[in-house]
Amino acid sequence: MSVLVNNDTKLLVQGMGKTGSFHTDRAIAYGTNVVGAVHPSKAGQTARFEGETDHSGVQGRADTYSVDVPIFRTVKEAVEATGANATVVYVPPPFAADAIMEAGDAGVPLIITITEGIPVADMVLAKRYLEDKDVRLVGPNCPGVITPQQCKIGIMPGYIHTPGKIGVVSRSGTLTYEAVHQLTLNGLGQTTAIGIGGDPVNGTNFVDALALFNDDPETEGVIMIGEIGGTAEEEAADWIKSHMTKPVAGFIAGTSAPPGKRMGHAGAIISGGQGTAEAKIEALRAAGVVMAPTPTDMGSAMLSALAG
Repeated sequence: MSVLVNNDTKLLVQGMGKTGSFHTDRAIAYGTNVVGAVHPSKAGQTARFEGETDHSGVQGRADTYSVDVPIFRTVKEAVEATGANATVVYVPPPFAADAIMEAGDAGVPLIITITEGIPVADMVLAKRYLEDKDVRLVGPNCPGVITPQQCKIGIMPGYIHTPGKIGVVSRSGTLTYEAVHQLTLNGLGQTTAIGIGGDPVNGTNFVDALALFNDDPETEGVIMIGEIGGTAEEEAADWIKSHMTKPVAGFIAGTSAPPGKRMGHAGAIISGGQGTAEAKIEALRAAGVVMAPTPTDMGSAMLSALAG
């Protein structure tokens, strides 16, 4: 099985600019079912995507693809016309929160936001807006979600992913790719990889993703990748200790980060003595998580966790 996305996912794209168009093409090449796009100034037009199929994606397809994606004025119109059950947001930062809320208002069950640099105040407003709606937000500032050989939504390289038995959840895009690559090389593969993003205000968190994987019968273990800043990893450690029934391996980035200096992500900052890598590592170890000392040890840590 998988979580969040699979062969039944019907994807809508919000923001068909240069970045959105490029990654839409890569998603279609992988085998993702892109059913429509939203771009008010291009409504009524179609965007054609064609090229060579990415054979690391869904197997048994033709060597080439040619797909016409209809463009709609609003998300509501697109959902009514296509039955889209997921959307990906590539809209520029000043307008991205509005795009998220529009998707929520249209009732799209899964909203994956790739956009980086959305103002925190905008995200606070968007998150509050979604609270009473039956939708799930992933991101912002995340690489996306992929179920190998079924569906790729976001900016991750598809070819490093292989179907398998390990769930991946990470705040870091680059470290997600590294963990996935190591899992593939170790013959473990992935059920689904979820990039939750590194912004201080986001949607799906570690606990949400861990719960999804814990309930998935084909996920046999989870690798969790965190970083300095905030308390999300400590909260995940508490949840793992009380609820997780599957082995978990982990890595925390930022052991050498100086206090008060933001490291990469907007949420990656040690403030007031909180959010240190050491505190997060200690909490996760106390919860039974096998911690990798360096990024190159993530695959072997997962093997150790599975071995008990």
